[in-house]
Amino acid sequence: MPLFVDTSAILAVMNADDEFHSSARKAWAEALSGEAPLVVTNYILVETVALLQARVGIEAVALFENDVLPVFDIRWVDEATHRTAMAMLLAAGRRRLSLVDCASFECMRRSGIQRAFTFDPHFREQGFEIVPSR
Repeated sequence: MPLFVDTSAILAVMNADDEFHSSARKAWAEALSGEAPLVVTNYILVETVALLQARVGIEAVALFENDVLPVFDIRWVDEATHRTAMAMLLAAGRRRLSLVDCASFECMRRSGIQRAFTFDPHFREQGFEIVPSR
């Protein structure tokens, strides 16, 4: 069963100062040792690179590019998914929900993915199983 990987999880794994770093590292090791494909979208990649660069530095971006990115199955957000995600975002009318989140939810639904490695509570609100469970 595929596991969707959210930006919040990647940042927690790669940033020792992140409040979820310890639990993220453990969950990451378990995910890597499993058989499940680790799925991200291209939107997750853009968001992750921008936040890693701002919070940790360009060296972290290089580490991500060379060592982490190759393990992912990247799903490219197409126009229909983008439009649905944008409509979802605007309908929600919430400041803390992002277009990247909405695109992730839509990608997961279209791909039949039920589990997400994330520290973002919006995934649980949308009915997805969260890894690590909290």
